[in-house]
Amino acid sequence: MSFFDTLQETTHQERQTLFNLPIIRDALDGQVSLASYRAFLIQAYYHVRHTVPLMMACGARLPAHLEWLRKAVCEYIDEEYGHEQWVLDDIAACGGDKDAVRDGQPSLAIELMVSYLYDLIARGNPVGLFGMVNVLEGTSIALATHAADAIREHLELPPTAFSYLSSHGSLDIEHMQTYRSLMNKLEDPADQAAVIHASKVVYRLYTEMFRGLPRDEGHQHAPV
Repeated sequence: MSFFDTLQETTHQERQTLFNLPIIRDALDGQVSLASYRAFLIQAYYHVRHTVPLMMACGARLPAHLEWLRKAVCEYIDEEYGHEQWVLDDIAACGGDKDAVRDGQPSLAIELMVSYLYDLIARGNPVGLFGMVNVLEGTSIALATHAADAIREHLELPPTAFSYLSSHGSLDIEHMQTYRSLMNKLEDPADQAAVIHASKVVYRLYTEMFRGLPRDEGHQHAPV
């Protein structure tokens, strides 16, 4: 089995826990409130603004034998630069105060997630940062491809309120194809273990963030 497939199998339980959250199931049905969507964007801003700094820190710490991975990090940085501004613009298009968000504080789960990743790079194995990529891009693909249009129609918002989420559908599908090939080139068991562990940690904290979002209790799923 390839390492990418091993990673997906090993993190299956964490992924299922996230995607079985009521608010995620609401989102995949396109049935979320404006307050829920806006709250999601706010928390997205607080981690998206760290994507490029985290990648830069990771690239600086990679050893010489992983030069091929550093090259991929540089390309990823170039593609991700400025995306936090997309999130702020979406917040404004939803009637939010993007200046207040910019100067505000993340939820504890996002604060801990970002802090963990910086610490992992500084004191642990920087390759572990790719565990974050596994979680965030995999989740955004699902939300963008299955939920964005339905949410927009349900909330009657303009396309300008979905620049971040909609763009990350096709963009992150391409990223995940590249990600798969990169992970399958990782041969060191320590690097593989770092990616798996970080993926599990990020899944848990990202799940906690979603649990803290406001939910429209008027929309309920039938029991499964």
